Amino acid sequence: MSDRKKNSGAYDKEFIWHPFTQMREYEGKDPVVIERGEGAYLIDSEGRRYIDGVSSLWVNIHGHGVPEIDNAIKKQVDLLSHSTLLGVTNAPAALLAKELIDICPPGLKKVFYSGDGASAVEVALKMAFQYWQHRGKPGKTKFVSLRNAYHGDTLGAVSVGGIELFHAAFKPLLFETFQAPSYYCYRCELGKTYPSCGLACADELGNILEAHHEEIAGVIMEPYVQAAGGMIVSPPGYLGRVREYCDRYGVLLILDEVATGFGRTGRMFACEHEGVTPDILVLGKGMTGGYLPLSATITTGDVYDAFLGEYEEFKTFFHGHSYAGNPLACAASLGNLEAFRNRCPHAPSRDTHGGFEKTRARDI
Repeated sequence: MSDRKKNSGAYDKEFIWHPFTQMREYEGKDPVVIERGEGAYLIDSEGRRYIDGVSSLWVNIHGHGVPEIDNAIKKQVDLLSHSTLLGVTNAPAALLAKELIDICPPGLKKVFYSGDGASAVEVALKMAFQYWQHRGKPGKTKFVSLRNAYHGDTLGAVSVGGIELFHAAFKPLLFETFQAPSYYCYRCELGKTYPSCGLACADELGNILEAHHEEIAGVIMEPYVQAAGGMIVSPPGYLGRVREYCDRYGVLLILDEVATGFGRTGRMFACEHEGVTPDILVLGKGMTGGYLPLSATITTGDVYDAFLGEYEEFKTFFHGHSYAGNPLACAASLGNLEAFRNRCPHAPSRDTHGGFEKTRARDI
């Protein structure tokens, strides 16, 4: 056995603090050291094979060793590994933005890059807040979120979360939100039964907006499936009704598709199941097919236009990440979309706008 393999387990136990892991229990076991990936399998340092049943934390779309993504990264690394996106651009970031807009729901126009899903959620919250400042409604500073929601582990994302096990310890650090019922039909917190309930959970959210819309900047939710909350699937018509309430009361709709995007629910994006376009769409996890960190916050033209002005007006969105639009990650994402086209006969085309209608008509 090479020194690399022999020492990695010992070094792991001595130096690494693992996420979502009780380290006392972990340190009492021999660590599983993953060395390779092949298709749906992970292979450890002892040659044992494991089915990657959690898609390496929901990021691995097509399996390990995807030629389209491998080749895209190899080509890009010979050209440019990183360059900031602050005031300049790079080819993979620009090409990917065009392709994302081509396949996103109609009306979404601008792509803001980050490195992970929680960061993209933070971007969405700050954008929604600042949007209303620029639109002359400074009192709209709060958000509506759902119970059982999970949007990431940074403080803004935790503030709009709804899973006590993950979030309760940090409550003193969080900003307050309005919480609406989860769309959890199996354990309805309103004590009702679908379909005779008439989508009462959506109406409860509507009641919050009716009473407080003058102070609410946006509604944020996972469309169609609350993933970390327990794979809770929304009843038909729920998302469409929430969209109607947001329009009625002048509130932005933020859809977090970090877990549900890129074919996870059978459509390229989960909001396509009901033909809903959000004001802000959040993407992450599967963007690069599980290869490199990359996320995006995608907005309508109306949201983007609110930030335009002369320099001295300071309407600029003062937010950014060091690796935003990283060329290697964007190249991997372009390879991921190519793999969709090659492997999924009904995936949206890169050559024509309107992939939304295509994926609505037929499943991925």
